[in-house]
Amino acid sequence: MELLTYSVPCLFGLEGLVGDELRRMDLKNVRVENGRVLFDGDLAAMARANLRLRMGERVLLRLGTFPAGTFEELFQGVLALPLEEFIPKNGAFPVKGHTLNSRLHSVPDCQAIVKKAAAKRLGEKYRLSWLPEDRETYQLQFAIMKDQAEIFLDTSGPGLHKRGWRAVGNDAPLRETLAAAMVTLARYRGRDTFWDPFCGSGTIVIEAALAALNRAPGLGRRFAAEQWRSVPQDLWQAERRAAMDREFRGDYRILGRDNDPESLAIARSNAKKAGVAHLIDFAEADATRAPLPEGGGVLVCNPPYGERMLEQRSAQRLYQQLGRRLADAAGWKQYIISSEPEFERYFGKPAVKKRKLYNGMILCNLYMYF
Repeated sequence: MELLTYSVPCLFGLEGLVGDELRRMDLKNVRVENGRVLFDGDLAAMARANLRLRMGERVLLRLGTFPAGTFEELFQGVLALPLEEFIPKNGAFPVKGHTLNSRLHSVPDCQAIVKKAAAKRLGEKYRLSWLPEDRETYQLQFAIMKDQAEIFLDTSGPGLHKRGWRAVGNDAPLRETLAAAMVTLARYRGRDTFWDPFCGSGTIVIEAALAALNRAPGLGRRFAAEQWRSVPQDLWQAERRAAMDREFRGDYRILGRDNDPESLAIARSNAKKAGVAHLIDFAEADATRAPLPEGGGVLVCNPPYGERMLEQRSAQRLYQQLGRRLADAAGWKQYIISSEPEFERYFGKPAVKKRKLYNGMILCNLYMYF
């Protein structure tokens, strides 16, 4: 099979990290763009990326790209795509997408045009006047930007941040892909003590444990393309075995602390479901008062931050208290994410480095002290 082109959307600020991930998988022609990373590969490369990506949001197979300044151009562009190479005659093919800075700005209208063109193409190829769509799903996606359309098939299904272990979360869970990025930026490899003093439902420490083990985060879940008849099942089995062969074995010191017993119970449950509970030491503790863990290491955390005024003032006081508590934290490299623009002032010292990241739609900075 000739090489296919795939697109990996990611949170803004993570593009370079996702590109590095894909290169380490020996995938071809990796290209970093705003909000996404492209690469070329066969179906095995698609399975590998789905299983092993820590920081990408999903893996989209690009079927084609073409000018689409009018509905007729959009219709004809979709009609020319080889959809039948992937979608069988009874496959379901729902459509979703978005437009930006384009003459075609109505998403519902574009959805209807893409659906109509896809149905016409498949109906003609299968010689059917009506397509049943009663089997597995082949999610079509379109992106129209500056009158240029791209059409994709979503190979992932639920986003890759859904690892399969989060049973429940607390009020403000951090997305797993962002937590993995924080662990990566902290250069944690399992050799140092890892400490999250605001562990909440355990996202950061669980991602740290997975990174220390070099465990593929997608091993505990399934993907949309596993149901596709065009993708052999033995291909998925081979990629899963290869991913498991890359795992490490070892003892790691990973500390999850929080002052909320209910959050800690959720964290323990999530860690157990992720298969890493034996690697994480959870305990109740107040980050602003409890003694610092001995020996130094890497601190990575997502302290509470408020979007409403009273919550924001409470968060600012917390940053002040945390800054005083960590003022003498010799031997601890600190990586703290916050949406507070004056974080450094409240914390009491400027960061050595900081990096813009997005927690969902919230602009944050990762403040780094080392």
